Amino acid sequence: MTDRVLSRPALAVVMAGASLVTVDISMTSTALPELSRALGVSPANAIWVVNAYYLAVIAALLPMAALGDNIGHRRLCLIGLALFGAGSAGAGLSDGFLAVVGSRAMIGLGAAAVNASTPALIRSLYPAHRLGRGLGLYAMIVGLSLSLGPPMTSFVIAIADWQWLFRVTAAGAVLAYLAGRRALPVTIPSGKRVDRIAVVLCAVTFALLLFALSGIGRIDIRWVALAGAGAMAFGIVLWRRDSRNPAPLLAMDLFRRPVFALSSATSICAFVVQGLVFVVLPFLFSVEMGYTQIEAGLLITPWPAALALMTLIAAPLSDRVAPGLLAFAGLLVLSVGVVGIATMPVDASIVGIAARLVICAIGYGLFQSPNMVAIMQSAPLDRSGAASGVLALSRLLGQAIGAVVVAVSFLLWSEAGMHTALWIAACVSVLGAAFSILRLLPRLRHPEG
Repeated sequence: MTDRVLSRPALAVVMAGASLVTVDISMTSTALPELSRALGVSPANAIWVVNAYYLAVIAALLPMAALGDNIGHRRLCLIGLALFGAGSAGAGLSDGFLAVVGSRAMIGLGAAAVNASTPALIRSLYPAHRLGRGLGLYAMIVGLSLSLGPPMTSFVIAIADWQWLFRVTAAGAVLAYLAGRRALPVTIPSGKRVDRIAVVLCAVTFALLLFALSGIGRIDIRWVALAGAGAMAFGIVLWRRDSRNPAPLLAMDLFRRPVFALSSATSICAFVVQGLVFVVLPFLFSVEMGYTQIEAGLLITPWPAALALMTLIAAPLSDRVAPGLLAFAGLLVLSVGVVGIATMPVDASIVGIAARLVICAIGYGLFQSPNMVAIMQSAPLDRSGAASGVLALSRLLGQAIGAVVVAVSFLLWSEAGMHTALWIAACVSVLGAAFSILRLLPRLRHPEG
């Protein structure tokens, strides 16, 4: 039994790809005010630079995961890096709003392929008893990349035009692609046929679902209802068609495994909490506590910093302690931290603020790596791509739902909605802990369910 990673150069390429797609969305979100000014569009329209990305990545995730199982995850990752690089180059050479939005959609397609292939490639590089360390490293890279986005954006815009944000990531994608052609391992494809009609149905279903979620509180409720009804209708057609597929896009074969289903539910709950809290914190610090936007951004940094350190501890633990137990403890700790933020006085000291965020990070760190291990190990090897897709989709959907809860809370209760949203987050965290502990029941632990 080996303890070594099969190929360190391959691991470096995989982590570089994960970092690129994470830094990209973090930088683009931070740069929205500058993009709005430079492209001559309103802030409400500028948000489509981000929305186009999310629509593409969520619509394409599960189809890309199925494609990875069909053609091999090495090829899928290289396709993703090529699409990501081409889209980034397009945005970097554009000076018009529609061209940037179109390029961002291509970047989203590339990011979907990279996100769908990354956990599967990590699984192929690590021995089973050390998978937690590999996924823990992945979680740490993602956390650090998210925190690097804002300062990198400020630095680039201070010395160059906004187009250089995308030119830098395009160059990184080219380097990762070239290195990946040499270093990435060949994974054995399943050879199962991808249902093209199901791919279209899946893309339309999730695009309409995200449009409905992001439109709550922002656009006419009739459009939201129409998009929601459309998502439900297309989803039902997809489910009926997919139920006859030996390798279903919706991974229904995997959701029949109790550990996989409960781990996915736990994941969605945790990402709802994370997405919600990260949307609320800037408003809480700037609107209620009176900090400047720059100060508010700096006040958030204890969370990603502590999370990176916590991942180093949780990753090896997840190879020795039951993931259900670690995630249960982590989400309970996270709920305590969120309650601390919800009850925080407006004159709280910086140390008091940091302590609450560190508690959240400790809890979130205990959840993240072990839960990823549970999802990936509860799927057969030839369905690693599908498991990777569900893993990424649960993160994006959870974060989107968290943002919607904040928007609705603001709509119903104005500024007081911040605290209401935080209390909702604490309850969702406890719900996630309940899903997690259920995985320890003897009758649910068998991988085949």
